[in-house]
Amino acid sequence: MSGKIYIVNVGSNASHKFCSPLFHDRTFEFIPIPEDRQLSDINGQNYSDLRSYYNIDENLNDYLPNDIKKITAHNDPEFDTFTYGDNCDVNPRAMSLRKVSRGDYLFFIARLENWVENKRNGNFGFYFIGYIHVDQILKSVSTRPDIQTLDRFSTNSHIRRAMDDDSLWDGFWVFGGSSWSKRFSKAVPVTKDFCNQVFVSASGQRWNWREDRSELQTIGSYTRSCRCAIDPCDEGGDVREKLFWEWVRYYSG
Repeated sequence: MSGKIYIVNVGSNASHKFCSPLFHDRTFEFIPIPEDRQLSDINGQNYSDLRSYYNIDENLNDYLPNDIKKITAHNDPEFDTFTYGDNCDVNPRAMSLRKVSRGDYLFFIARLENWVENKRNGNFGFYFIGYIHVDQILKSVSTRPDIQTLDRFSTNSHIRRAMDDDSLWDGFWVFGGSSWSKRFSKAVPVTKDFCNQVFVSASGQRWNWREDRSELQTIGSYTRSCRCAIDPCDEGGDVREKLFWEWVRYYSG
């Protein structure tokens, strides 16, 4: 599975009053962050429009506060056509994605909350929810693309925003996935043991698990910014890549 592995932290976080639900068998629903403005019904997708991955006839309203159901969701990444967008030229946390090449992987990590007997229980964890195997990259998009490109990327939230407001062709990037891309049926746990086996810090050292921080806080801190987590060409990178993929295959269902 050659190709660099980038980790991208997505979905609702501790600052939101809702969270993507995780069920007893590690199935899950992905709930994205809100859009920063309300989009028109033509281009926007409200939270009440989001559908269950496992049953397209069901919405996700049971996991949402009433006051956001009619708010536009920033559904990114989206796993229907496998795209992800970010403002890589100006957003510090996303700038490393400018180094992504065709054949690399964007692995999406999300904070999920356990749901037991149809109720959230306040227990959280980080999980991989899927990945894009990068096949196409739109760089610094500042004007409306041609029809063929729009057709390929029309589902992406950044494209939808810009179609709603021409001022939002603001230099964003969009990554399109190949047929190898995948939304996991079951969430892949990101644990301390796993991280110690496969990840190193920007300085090449193992992660520092401080006693005054929880495992959740430590994982969140190291994954807050998008970064290349594994380069198979680095020293020891091929070994860490092998362990990474073995873990993902075992847990992803």
